[in-house]
Amino acid sequence: MRRYAIVVEKAKSNYAAYVPDLPGCVATGATVEETERRVREAIKVHIEGLREDGLPVPEPSSVVDYVEVPA
Repeated sequence: MRRYAIVVEKAKSNYAAYVPDLPGCVATGATVEETERRVREAIKVHIEGLREDGLPVPEPSSVVDYVEVPA
C-alpha cells in the first residue's frame, strides 16, 4: 500500500485535485468528496499505465503540512 499526497483546490464551479508525486495525475468533481474518490481512481489508472509502459512508479515523497500566518 502506498500513500500519495493529493492537493485539492476550489475552482470556479467545481474542485480539482492533483498528485505532486505523479505528474499529470489529476481529477475533478463537484464536491471535495467526489474529487477525492476520483483522484484515487486516477492514481490507480496512472500507476497501471506506468507499469504497462514499463516505466518506474514513483515512490511517494511529498510532505504535506500547514503553516499559520497572521491574517
